[in-house]
Amino acid sequence: MPMANTNHALRASWSARIPPPATGNQTVAFGHRTQSGRNISYSRDDLDSELGSGELSREFLSYHVHIPSTPDNQPMDSAASTNLDPSISARVEEQYVSNSLFTGGFNSVTRAQLMNKVIDSESSHPQMAGAKGSSCAVPGCGAKVMSDERGNDILPCECDYKICRDCFVEGLQTNGTCPGCKEPYKATDLDEVVANAKPHLSMQPSLAGMSKMERRLSLMKSRNYGRSLTRSQTGDFDHNRWLFETKGTYGYGNAIWPRENDGDGDGDGDGDGGQPVELVSKPWRPLTRRLKIPAAILSPYRLLIFIRMAILGLFLAWRIKHKNEDAIWLWGMSVVCEIWFAFSWLLDQLPKLCPINRATDLLVLKEKFETPSPSNPSGKSDLPGIDVFVSTADPEKEPPLVTANTILSILAADYPVEKLACYVSDDGGSLLTFEAMAEAASFANLWVPFCRKHDIEPRNPESYFSMKRDPYKNKVRSDFVKDRRRLKREYEEFKVRINSLPDSIRRRSDAYHAREEIKAVKRQREAPLDEPVEPVKIQKATWMADGTHWPGTWVNSAAEHSRGDHAGIIQVMLKPPSDEPLLGNNEEIKSFDLTEVDIRLPLLVYVSREKRPGYDHNKKAGAMNALVRASAIMSNGPFILNLDCDHYVYNSLALREGMCFMMDRGGDRICYVQFPQRFEGIDPSDRYANNNTVFFDVNMRALDGLQGPVYVGTGCLFRRIALYGFDPPHSKDHSSCFSTCFPSRRKANTASAEETRALRMADEDDDDIMNLSSFPKKFGNSNFLIDSILVAEFQGRPLADHPAVKNGRPPGALVIPRDLLDASSVAEAISVISCWYEDKTEWGLRVGWIYGSVTEDVVTGYRMHNRGWRSVYCVTKRDAFRGTAPINLTDRLHQVLRWATGSVEIFFSRNNALLASPKLNHLQRIAYLNVGIYPFTSFFLIVYCFLPALSLFSGQFIVQTLNVTFLTYLLIITITLCLLAVLEVKWSGIELEEWWRNEQFWLIGGTSAHLAAVLQGLLKVIAGIEISFTLTSKSAGDEEDDDFADLYLVKWTSLMIPPITIMLVNLIAIAVGVSRTIYSVVPQWSKLIGGVFFSLWVLAHLYPFAKGLMGRRGKTPTIVFVWSGLIAITISLLWVAINPPSGSSQIGGSFTFP
Repeated sequence: MPMANTNHALRASWSARIPPPATGNQTVAFGHRTQSGRNISYSRDDLDSELGSGELSREFLSYHVHIPSTPDNQPMDSAASTNLDPSISARVEEQYVSNSLFTGGFNSVTRAQLMNKVIDSESSHPQMAGAKGSSCAVPGCGAKVMSDERGNDILPCECDYKICRDCFVEGLQTNGTCPGCKEPYKATDLDEVVANAKPHLSMQPSLAGMSKMERRLSLMKSRNYGRSLTRSQTGDFDHNRWLFETKGTYGYGNAIWPRENDGDGDGDGDGDGGQPVELVSKPWRPLTRRLKIPAAILSPYRLLIFIRMAILGLFLAWRIKHKNEDAIWLWGMSVVCEIWFAFSWLLDQLPKLCPINRATDLLVLKEKFETPSPSNPSGKSDLPGIDVFVSTADPEKEPPLVTANTILSILAADYPVEKLACYVSDDGGSLLTFEAMAEAASFANLWVPFCRKHDIEPRNPESYFSMKRDPYKNKVRSDFVKDRRRLKREYEEFKVRINSLPDSIRRRSDAYHAREEIKAVKRQREAPLDEPVEPVKIQKATWMADGTHWPGTWVNSAAEHSRGDHAGIIQVMLKPPSDEPLLGNNEEIKSFDLTEVDIRLPLLVYVSREKRPGYDHNKKAGAMNALVRASAIMSNGPFILNLDCDHYVYNSLALREGMCFMMDRGGDRICYVQFPQRFEGIDPSDRYANNNTVFFDVNMRALDGLQGPVYVGTGCLFRRIALYGFDPPHSKDHSSCFSTCFPSRRKANTASAEETRALRMADEDDDDIMNLSSFPKKFGNSNFLIDSILVAEFQGRPLADHPAVKNGRPPGALVIPRDLLDASSVAEAISVISCWYEDKTEWGLRVGWIYGSVTEDVVTGYRMHNRGWRSVYCVTKRDAFRGTAPINLTDRLHQVLRWATGSVEIFFSRNNALLASPKLNHLQRIAYLNVGIYPFTSFFLIVYCFLPALSLFSGQFIVQTLNVTFLTYLLIITITLCLLAVLEVKWSGIELEEWWRNEQFWLIGGTSAHLAAVLQGLLKVIAGIEISFTLTSKSAGDEEDDDFADLYLVKWTSLMIPPITIMLVNLIAIAVGVSRTIYSVVPQWSKLIGGVFFSLWVLAHLYPFAKGLMGRRGKTPTIVFVWSGLIAITISLLWVAINPPSGSSQIGGSFTFP
């Protein structure tokens, strides 16, 4: 094929050879092979950091570049490039990086393969990798010409000669002349050579009124880190590396308002504390506010909790004193179970004493961060950056179309484009996911401008085009109908391309494999005849669209190309957007008028971490930590939003809502903002409580009044510095509802060390605050990563616009554009996602997502709360995110099994709340203790579910007689429970039916999945044996067009055995009890009524489980019910015959037919 013949001409590679970490001084050699075949090496200054000297550096210093120059090997920053406009060089470098697939890993070469083609279809957006463009005019080259953010050609010479990056570099290093006009390159302005490009706004006006200290906090001196091959020599300000370099009053008071006689005296403050005039004359407005629950609801709710606590205490005391001497075993089991149930109820109820609601003000956020002001005259966004993480592992279980829709909803989110970055973690290293992402990036060229133009909600195309409501409501543009129809046609074609990717990849790989076999046979025939002829055997590889091997997992697994053994991969699908808005025109996209629409797209990066045999990759937690490190080097957003691949952005303003909490007064103590999980595709009755409304709307709101909600794995906006394992900046006690109800007389220590230092590692002494020498031991030996930590901390501070804001940053400090990507940054990102990088570091122990538990989300949030951080629960009027949940009974049970197994692991680990630090709120400690204890309730719950049957079989009851005292206690306990449920429904906004569904599934899960989780956890802790509960058989649904067909699937699993046994035993016991009472000489109706009542209570809770076993409604044969009744009657008669009532020796006792 011609593609194979020109493969080397279409590909360039960077390489960085990284020895294993066990070696001494590590070096990296960067080289670039041009299309002409000549090798060019680049020199770079040694990395300069605070760790670069002394004995420590010899042990932990990361690798550096050191390549001597030769007459034929001159660096790019030689004299030939001194006349080059540095902006052009930076853009050329970024264009090369965004079109290259970076691979590498342990003891291997880090390569950057130039991707001439990423997907089979054409890529039109200029930000996308492999986008089409003009060809180089140099004879024999044919590569792509350098282009700007709009896709226009960058022509560095005045003669407009089209030249690619490699030829341009060669020309600079040889004679410095243009191949077209033969004249030397001149330092022309970028505005003259790039069409429609706007110059970057100078940041000097926003810094003119700042003091010396403020300028240090806002601008970092250009430090020679060698991050770019060209920019490091230009002396330009390195916008992406914010470092505050001050020896003065960092973190003291308010950063924007210096003390008197501080700085160089050019402040614009007045006599009152040096406050700026614009802040004195303008009232300060908060970004968030608390909405307290009405006292008419909350006060009776709290009162009922204490009343029920007292009643339970009296009831248990009465039960212990009044034994049932006739059935002491029955009494003993029931009392033990009731004591545990009361204890479990207390653990669940006490954290609910202080529920609150919160609200945000997006108008104030826009006014503070995106409105022109003296500190921000341009009105550009001063909001911090957000890195969004999307995790996926298996394209068969997680369809690529679902992941693609999630990515599209993120790219279309209403947040400053230049401040948003999306990273997709493909833990399976699948080419299917890679090409699906590329297709999504290509379709985003249409979808994102359409959403911005017409204010579309939701911005997930699958959900938007599937809406039942009128799509034309509140749409005022005349061209909306035409645009929507066009987009719907494009989306249908997009779905066809996504769904056909497996076949497309297979056919392509087969074709290339056949070609390679033909070549091998041809070479064999050309070999000398005396050599033995062997059959041609070629490993069947998976091929990319550009005709090269896929470096990840192959369809037919091979060495270094399987799910657990492949190189690390990074591909910049959409390069970082320009700093200025890029308005479209009629020529950008045919049939679309985008003259007033910003067509820029956020940064989109595909990441697949390296996997090798013999390494514990720690599943999702390890993948998340790899994304944390890679994103810190490439974009370093101070905030991280993590989403599952099936959870998409339903509310485009959700990111702004979360940022209101982070940027408000006191927001620097917030480690994360948790959003509630909302689900689609749930059956209307929510048979198995899939929506979890009681947890998300009751428990989580209540925890928000304490130290904050727990982290639930998705839909969470993190502060990056909190993930790094640092303590919060202030040491004062967190004000909570508990402290409000019971205020402490102890005065806060206002002169603590944390108020003068913003960062402090956990588990360290006060004298070791911000010990930079220990950072390599904690974070690894990447200087790029370590240097980014201080940058992220400073950028994540709230705005210092109020005297009460401690540890703030000056307004206008984040309007400077970020740096362009360069090859060294992506090569460094490849090294930090390698399988060996976490060795001998604290990743997974104290830094990042915590390892060692199935529920790594809860443990990660617990560690943050244990260090003194607090979290916030953000419930938006329009759901922030939506996802999918299993509606099948078996799938739901296995989901609950995984959660309960994680809780058992937490209980038997150092993350048990009993071992928490004093920084954890008392009621918050109880909530975390309940997280680890609730699965153990299954033992007592199963015993209690069998007690009614045992009572009916034995003819006894848990009490001697059903006297008035017992019935009164029972009635009061039941009434208080119902009243508490009603009040919870009132202040949380849920429905009573949802509360009842939760109670039902509590018993279903408690008698099945929770019991299995406890047994599995005990075997793992005691004997080291791991048990997996897997599906054994499946049955397909009858109707594929039914949206809830999966609800009626009956998949057998061993988890169903305990609930089925409980149901059958109680049904038989009722029949036996009724028969016994009828046949007895002296019927014991009170004991029968007590046993039957509790048996019916158990069966009522198990009703959804029984309904799930029946399959589709109306499909259960009648004979099943007939046989069930006959079996129950037969067993009851046999029981009476075997054990007849006392005083009668004949079968049937004294009962005779008339």
